[in-house]
Amino acid sequence: MNMLKSINMLFMLVFLGFCTVCKAEPGLWKVEKDGIASYLFGTVHVGDNNMKGLPTKVTNALNNSKELIVEVDVSTITPLEMQRRSMPFMLLKNDKTLQSELSAEHYQKLKKYFAEKSIDIALFNNLAPWAVMLTMMQMEFQEIGFSDQNGIDKQLLGYAKTNSIPITELETLEQQMEMFSHLSVLNDKMIAETFEQLSDVETYFFGLVNAWKSGDMTTLSRYYNESFDDSEYGQLSEQVMLVERNNNWVKQLSPRIGKEQLFIAVGALHLPEQYGLLEQFKEQGFTVTRL
Repeated sequence: MNMLKSINMLFMLVFLGFCTVCKAEPGLWKVEKDGIASYLFGTVHVGDNNMKGLPTKVTNALNNSKELIVEVDVSTITPLEMQRRSMPFMLLKNDKTLQSELSAEHYQKLKKYFAEKSIDIALFNNLAPWAVMLTMMQMEFQEIGFSDQNGIDKQLLGYAKTNSIPITELETLEQQMEMFSHLSVLNDKMIAETFEQLSDVETYFFGLVNAWKSGDMTTLSRYYNESFDDSEYGQLSEQVMLVERNNNWVKQLSPRIGKEQLFIAVGALHLPEQYGLLEQFKEQGFTVTRL
């Protein structure tokens, strides 16, 4: 079960990308009814310097929209505020420790991993395993030049603010933190899969990047099905990270699409497959066309 891909694609850490100097065709769809069009865009949450600059078709769609809708408007949250709001979810309670939440094998693997980076694992003693996992991924992708500052979400938010386009959130930071907390029932599996995926970045990161750059939705669907497989963890993470959130978003958005001109920007893996927004909007009676 490719847990690393599912985590990163759906939170801070979806890491696909495109660049405006290559023949990239990022996924942008028109969703319309009664002649009134909204737009649905699959985003990526981190990027490198080559990903700076939104494609023209995206900025054109934004200019034709009255509102930008994102998962969470991170542009309004300072680093200090982010820490204050996140820590209650990230900190272990009831005398639990990172070591007590993991098997001896996986705790030792983490200890060795951080030691090789000259970091004392004691710094993470009070953090939930999922919070440690996110820290690991942030470190690894910073090393290869990727950060949220070049992510598409922040570029969309910046463009909207510059052009006075109102911004609305689909959920709160606290709701996203709670989502990760629900996955803690399978801590050892989470850490094991993280190590597996980080050991082969070429396959599990750049392969996905290339699929996005070429606009290959078939390959993205394949990654989706590999990420959310039939394993216990695969089923849990799909339900918590995708199905429940997508269903909630459709309930929020359906009454507005066809009446207002919206630009909806969410992580890329929220779009494909039967529970994805593309199929759900079609089922709601909207005309969905790829641009």
